[in-house]
Amino acid sequence: MFGQSKAFSGFSVDDLDKARQFYGETLGLQVEESGQGDMRMLTIKLGSGASVFVYPKDNHTPASFTILNFPVDDIETAVDGLTQRGVSMERYPEFGSDAKGIVRGSEGPTAIAWFTDPAGNVLAVIQEN
Repeated sequence: MFGQSKAFSGFSVDDLDKARQFYGETLGLQVEESGQGDMRMLTIKLGSGASVFVYPKDNHTPASFTILNFPVDDIETAVDGLTQRGVSMERYPEFGSDAKGIVRGSEGPTAIAWFTDPAGNVLAVIQEN
């Protein structure tokens, strides 16, 4: 039924200006803004060609799951680059991580590191195999 639909995902933030700066400048993604006043929104263009809709929400609650995963060729370089841009890696007690915050394991991805956007939503970089 929706096999050919150009579906997209979306998530909320508490500050659209901070989100535009983080996704556009810090992460280097193409970000387009539309709307006016209280009806402003962002569209983030991903390297895959997909788009993600970002909207402000006064009573925003950060997503407790990973909203975006960024596969990378070299997770060490990606984490170093994020850290240089002021992004801190999240550390979860149930997953052992190295000094950089990278979790390596035999189950799931080869290596993954989580971080948050200014609204507290969780994102990740994942080592491509």
